[in-house]
This record gives sequence, C-alpha cells and structure tokens, in this order.
Amino acid sequence: MKKLFAEFFGTFWLVFGGCGSAVFAAGFPELGIGFVGVALAFGLTVLTMAYAVGHISGGHFNPAVSVGLWSGGKFEAKNLIGYIIAQVAGAVVAALALKTIISGKAGFDTLGGFAANGYGDLSPDNYSMMAVIVAEVILTAFFLIVILGSTNARAPKGFAPIAIGLALTLIHLISIPISNTSVNPARSLSQALFADGAYLSQVWVFWVAPIVGAIIGGIIHKTLFENE
Repeated sequence: MKKLFAEFFGTFWLVFGGCGSAVFAAGFPELGIGFVGVALAFGLTVLTMAYAVGHISGGHFNPAVSVGLWSGGKFEAKNLIGYIIAQVAGAVVAALALKTIISGKAGFDTLGGFAANGYGDLSPDNYSMMAVIVAEVILTAFFLIVILGSTNARAPKGFAPIAIGLALTLIHLISIPISNTSVNPARSLSQALFADGAYLSQVWVFWVAPIVGAIIGGIIHKTLFENE
C-alpha cells in the first residue's frame, strides 16, 4: 500500500504541477511562463517526487513507464494493475483540484482545453493523428531508455532523478506544439475528463502511443544495453 500511495501522490504532483503551470501560469499577461516554463514544470515535478518517494515505489508516476519497465525486465507484471490504478487516481484527483481552483477565478466561464492532449484541430499547432502518434512513440521510447539507463546499477548513484526530470523537460520542449505532450496516459485521461471539447474521444491515442513507445524503449534497453 505504501508503494501505491507513493504512486498516487507522485502522479498527483506531476499533473497538479505540470498541467497546473499550463492552466494558470503559461499565458498570464506579460509574466506568463510560456512553453519553456511548462516544460520545466513537468520536469521538476518528476525530479522532486523521484527524490521524495522514488525510493518507496520506484517513482513511475506514469502507466507507460510501468509497462516499459516491465518490458525491460525491471518490474513484475503482477504489480502493473495496482500501479496503473493508483496513477490514474492521482491524476484524476489532481485534475479535479485544478478544476476547483480555476472555477473560483472571478469571471470564470469555461475550462477550455485545460492542458489536455489532442491531434488535428485539438493539437496546439494542428498536427495530424499520425504525426502525434509518431512523436509520442519516439519520445516515450527515449524516455524509457533514459529511465532504465540512469537507474542502472552501473550508472552514477543519486543522479537518476535529475536525468529523468531533464529528459521530461526536453520531451515537452519538443512536443508541446505537437500534442501538448502526453508520454503519460494517466495525465492525458485526467485532463480529457474535464476539458471542453472532443478531447476524451482522442484520449485512446495517448494511451496506445506512449505504451507502445515505452515497450519499445524497454526492449531496446534490455536487448542492447543491459548486458554491456
């Protein structure tokens, strides 16, 4: 249960901090943090929680990461369902908290896109579904390679959260204009549940593509790097 609570709180922090920065601070007149600030916020959520509770649960905070670690031989299949439920629950509660806060703003009218992920008309820069799938698969695969490599027994000790957090920052710097960046099915589902628009009908892409990418990344690391 401690592991599941750690995954719940870690994923809550990722969604609350990352999506919250996009919802509240990205476009604030003159002082908005923009894409760079949002990318950094997502990286910081993972970095801080990896240090805070990573030693308890492994610090996945992402169903795709859990599946990718399984495919890389670093996580037992019997624990997948519990981890994914805890991650989704943490993400949804965080999104509900964000909705509650933004609804209290004077003149509030609509949640709008609510930092949700999308393709086509729902993509920030109108990228097609295929473009989004390719980006999400590649970026999640490399994310898993970074995670598995930086947590390897032969890697420098104590620096894995920094590498992982910076990798997630880089991923967002690349792909916020493409899909608003998922690489995390729990984060995608939580925002789509509350966003105005057809985001929920597209959320399957942000489950399938990251999980496929994570499996590829896990297999690549296990096959090419694990025994080097």
